[in-house]
Amino acid sequence: MGKAFTVLGRQQLGYLEPPGAASGDPAPQGGQGSLGRPGAALGGTWNEWHVGFDGDAALRSGWLSEDNGSYVMVFDVALQGAAPAPDELHPGDQVLVNGATWAVASVQRAKLLAAEGELPRPPRLDGPEFVVADLRNQRDEVGTLDWRDPQAVSWSQGRAVRLADLKMSGLREQSEKTLKGRSIECPSCGASIEPKLGSTQSIVCGQCQAVVDISKGVGGELAHYAQENTGAQPQIPLGRSGTLALGGPPLPWQVVGYVERCEVDVEAGEEQTAWREYLLYHPTEGFNFLVDAEDGWSYAKPVTGVPQVRGDTLNWQGQSYVKLYSYTGSVTHVLGEFYWRLKRGERTRNTDFAAGKKRLNREAAGNEVTWSAGEALDSAVVAKAFGLDDAQARKLQRDVSPVSAASVGSGLRVFLIIAVVMVLLVLMMSRCSSSDDCASTLQAFGEGSNEYQQCLRNRGSGSSGVRTSGGSFGGFSSGGGGHK
Repeated sequence: MGKAFTVLGRQQLGYLEPPGAASGDPAPQGGQGSLGRPGAALGGTWNEWHVGFDGDAALRSGWLSEDNGSYVMVFDVALQGAAPAPDELHPGDQVLVNGATWAVASVQRAKLLAAEGELPRPPRLDGPEFVVADLRNQRDEVGTLDWRDPQAVSWSQGRAVRLADLKMSGLREQSEKTLKGRSIECPSCGASIEPKLGSTQSIVCGQCQAVVDISKGVGGELAHYAQENTGAQPQIPLGRSGTLALGGPPLPWQVVGYVERCEVDVEAGEEQTAWREYLLYHPTEGFNFLVDAEDGWSYAKPVTGVPQVRGDTLNWQGQSYVKLYSYTGSVTHVLGEFYWRLKRGERTRNTDFAAGKKRLNREAAGNEVTWSAGEALDSAVVAKAFGLDDAQARKLQRDVSPVSAASVGSGLRVFLIIAVVMVLLVLMMSRCSSSDDCASTLQAFGEGSNEYQQCLRNRGSGSSGVRTSGGSFGGFSSGGGGHK
């Protein structure tokens, strides 16, 4: 747009979770107070900055809002006709708003938590909770319906923006999202933990590996839960920076979080898979995901718009994609810090699509749907970017070719790579799901052993336990929905 603007004010909002929102899993210890109604817990927060455009009386003010680790700029728009009722909106549905078709990304109950500066309406910090629905369309736009005033539903729409393009001045030193350091006492073991990013809502204690919810801010009650599994160390160390071109120019990305996930609810006769995700951060580009699946490496970033879906094919930015897999994933182990609130045992329904090296992923969790886009990466590119030595680089290789008879040395190298990959898979699969009664047998005797095969037969399943062509292309759901 090319118009100068000034940040006039800010408001922080939180979305609320009804009792039992975490898929029936045990609630985190502590920090589960009521907000607005009995049992309503704060699930996370997001910020919206009110901005005014300098020297342009005709241009209304707008909102710069957090959006899945990035930002969108939206403007209030007058609603033509009646808005759909909140109970008519369901994530993934298509709705008509202001004469255009939108896909529902999330529907949340929210509450205003804090406000400062100049705002277009008086903030009601003691006001009741209200519904906020985020919508997306095929033009890469985001829209929000806000029922803060039930008699006058507000509608705003806009699109994604890059901090680098906004050329903002007067920000805090280093980055708007970066803090110089703040110490929190782990509510589980008492060790000191220090979130490095202002957007962090969950952090893992380096001593006891408890997952600590800091979404209420330092000084508030800290919910936490102990991890049931002890994961292996990431092959790319936390804190390591690497220069990668992830849908744009080469930039330095830092590893701030690490997640192990696996497929659950696998039917008899189907194969189970596991994968890893590294959360990457750049001061002006926000967050990205580096995905390590059994069929190779890829990156993924949540997108503002939604693709055009036609059965098992879809169109995104002029490219046709085909469906590969649908599966249910669950977190088994995490390290580092994250911009969304992690929940124990939360499950997501994922669908992968591909167009050559390009990747798309649809992820549904709770009351939101998130689309992520990315592309396959060569393991050698990843290893070089993060400064890994030859031995470490070989451990990243996933697209192993059959052994060639041309060279014994080459065959030995491939054999060693296969062995490393299988060890990693066995370790991850052993943590995947308590429903896999053969996990301990697999870890003790190996996939091809008579003991493991007998265990599978006793379960009435023909599964080998490893799906070599599966995996996840998508990133994590933000847990906050839409641009929250």
